Amino acid sequence: MPISRLFDLGGVVMWPLLGLSILAMALILERVMFWLRVGRQQDRVVREVLALYRRSAKAAFQKLEQNVHLPIARIFLAALELDQATPDEFRLALESAAQAELPLLKRFNTVFETVISVAPLLGLLGTILGLINSFSSLRIGDLGGSETAGVTAGISEALISTATGLIVAIFTLLFANTFRGLYLRQIALIQEYGGQLELLYRRRYEQRGGMPYAST
Repeated sequence: MPISRLFDLGGVVMWPLLGLSILAMALILERVMFWLRVGRQQDRVVREVLALYRRSAKAAFQKLEQNVHLPIARIFLAALELDQATPDEFRLALESAAQAELPLLKRFNTVFETVISVAPLLGLLGTILGLINSFSSLRIGDLGGSETAGVTAGISEALISTATGLIVAIFTLLFANTFRGLYLRQIALIQEYGGQLELLYRRRYEQRGGMPYAST
């Protein structure tokens, strides 16, 4: 069945459903590209930074600056940029920077939740409107005649909007749950790698006799 015919059968709610589907697909594409970039580069960069930091804080700082597009690199930079920080101040800087990155990691979650909630409701609204239109054209005296066949066809056609709304919601839900899993994994990695950097910083701090020093 042609797409244009589906829109005719689904009624007016097909257009907002089309808008929601386009919006969801655009945001899903952006999130896929974001998580692919993070997944491909982050582990390698962090391991290199931690290895460099054992030898030279300045070299680690420069490596982070080259990868500032990664959330964890920005978190590490925020802490390493502190001048003469104590270990407690260093830890607070890591935690504050991590909190600042959370909105980016959870970006578009609210939009996805809205699409998942609204799309089925729009589909149901389309079905109700279709049923109203079908029964409004039915005459009691025509029961069993051609008008009844038209009503039956109208009911099946009205269900197209419900099916479309469910498809949009289910498609968006699958990706939203995937992104949520990646977000939780990223939080765990930030805590793990941040703890390793904090430990290295504390050891260097103690080696200097507990005297603050410039990390860079």
